Amino acid sequence: MSGHTEVVGRVAELWRFPVKSFQGEPMHALEVAPTGVVGDRRYALREVATGKILSAKRHGGLLEAFAATTDDGVVMTLPDGTRHRPGDDDIDEVLSDWLGFPVELATAAVDASNGVYEFAFDIDDAPDAEWFDIDIPLGSFVDLAGAHLLTSASLAEIGAHHPDGDWDIRRFRPTALIDTLDATGYVEDAWVSRTITMGSVSVHVDTPTIRCVMPSRVQPALGTLPALPRDKTTSQTIGAVHGSNLGVYTSIVAAGRVAVGDEVVLGGP
Repeated sequence: MSGHTEVVGRVAELWRFPVKSFQGEPMHALEVAPTGVVGDRRYALREVATGKILSAKRHGGLLEAFAATTDDGVVMTLPDGTRHRPGDDDIDEVLSDWLGFPVELATAAVDASNGVYEFAFDIDDAPDAEWFDIDIPLGSFVDLAGAHLLTSASLAEIGAHHPDGDWDIRRFRPTALIDTLDATGYVEDAWVSRTITMGSVSVHVDTPTIRCVMPSRVQPALGTLPALPRDKTTSQTIGAVHGSNLGVYTSIVAAGRVAVGDEVVLGGP
């Protein structure tokens, strides 16, 4: 098995999210380091009172802000249209005023703990929902792993169970959307414990991606892409049909570069 390889598709889209839970940026290519995508979720907002990293899982309004990487570094655009940079002297004050409680902009550490974020299975934003603290990996403020993959086959399969929904890729915030051509079903489920190579990047597929409220959140328009409405049926459908899983989390085996159009090659364990 370890010597067998198979082309399972091509990279259709790549995404990077400079600030955790802000709108991200579609990319033609990504540089991938041993801990994940360079520049991905390098920043996050930390609640001063609790020390926890904020996520749109609990604070859905974070999705209303934008983050993009320019030649001069990351620029954050808040819902009022104002633009700010991580190095601004008043950045913590500006972000706190926006959210209505004290926060600070945190930079991810490569060799130290990056804290915890909160996760819940509740999709109704119920005040009595049970929240769990999840440790954040080293290197960035990703939820769990260095890269997150999703396939066209899985999106088509789950979308058939809620055809009135808008299964826009932005609801799922993957590193890469893989066009699996004529394949059907939840094809990436069978990739767990195997390797995937895209360009010069190789990853180990660790586990299915568990979904929560995030896919059902409101999101603003992004460039020419339209706004996404609140759609709780999206999350409910994933829970009912596929055990709340869609896509896979992966860890980095070989750093390198991946570009849209690269072949996706499935290898052995």
